[in-house]
Amino acid sequence: MSFSIKQSALTTCTDVSNSVAHKRWPSPICRHSFSPSLNLQNNSKRTNLSVSRPLHISSIESVGKENKKPVIQCKAYEADKSQPIEAAGKVKSEAANRVKIGIYFATWWALNVVFNIYNKKVLNAYPYPWLTSTLSLACGSLMMLISWATRIAETPKTDFEFWKTLFPVAVAHTIGHVAATVSMSKVAVSFTHIIKSGEPAFSVLVSRFLLGETFPLSVYLSLIPIIGGCALSALTELNFNMTGFMGAMISNLAFVLRNIFSKKGMKGKSVSGMNYYACLSLLSLVILTPFAIAVEGPQMWAAGWETALSQIGPQFIWWVAAQSIFYHLYNQVSYMSLDEISPLTFSVGNTMKRISVIVSSIIIFHTPVQPVNALGAAIAILGTFLYSQAKA
Repeated sequence: MSFSIKQSALTTCTDVSNSVAHKRWPSPICRHSFSPSLNLQNNSKRTNLSVSRPLHISSIESVGKENKKPVIQCKAYEADKSQPIEAAGKVKSEAANRVKIGIYFATWWALNVVFNIYNKKVLNAYPYPWLTSTLSLACGSLMMLISWATRIAETPKTDFEFWKTLFPVAVAHTIGHVAATVSMSKVAVSFTHIIKSGEPAFSVLVSRFLLGETFPLSVYLSLIPIIGGCALSALTELNFNMTGFMGAMISNLAFVLRNIFSKKGMKGKSVSGMNYYACLSLLSLVILTPFAIAVEGPQMWAAGWETALSQIGPQFIWWVAAQSIFYHLYNQVSYMSLDEISPLTFSVGNTMKRISVIVSSIIIFHTPVQPVNALGAAIAILGTFLYSQAKA
């Protein structure tokens, strides 16, 4: 931050002119308040800033063109501060950014926990994961179409090439979404997320053997607790189900492929964050709908809907709406967070998200957990954290 102080303003201070000549500044250059003109970089506007405390000069230079009255430009900091005003402004900006990221993370985790709770409630009463997955994508797509139509959100500028590049990403996203939902329809939420914490192992293996990428030894070593912890949890799970286990494993593989396709194909594309996920949801919905109809079908859906309503009551409709809305919101916030933070920070945040989901689901659904099973979960999650640090 720089102050443009005209010569007349400086004459009110004691011995300022002599100090300028000898490059020596007294500790307080001015004992009275004055209002220098505040000149912000990259901003043509000027603002008056009232300073009542003594100022110290950190740097000084004379600016101005020929035939114009010269202006002394100086940088200063208040007498009771330890850093220049410009640096203080940067510190405040960084602090505000940290608060913003903290809000993103807290919102992301909270929305994800709520989604998982309502999603499991729906699947317990209405075991049709293909339709449930379709409704989640449909709800999010509808929300974004309304946002674009009402100009709440900026409409993305896309072309045929964009959708062509997005297609493999959407296929992988659809498979991962359905597989995870199938898993949660068969096993406890906590078990699904314990297995899904093994996603880094799939990421390393696919990148190594399909893409030829190499990683430092620390990355490979971090996979040992991930694989060992997941295996220990699977072997000691009280309500183990092979379909649920395989669904979580397929979801891991699909989401790894989604990330790889997205990284390779979407590089340099202008659409990102919230709009990127909205486009991904729309395309995934188009891909998923015919398969959902073929696998389950309207007759099964109608019969199951009547059964659920008779057993649960009208609140079942709220459960379905809530799981659909919160699914889109938590994914939307996660993509918005990824625009603001580094991949490493996002990875650590994703690990903490899994912890919050596992703990909350165990408490809410009273899931029985053996000590050995809990140990396996802790080891797997620790391995995921070590992996994120090794990848840094």
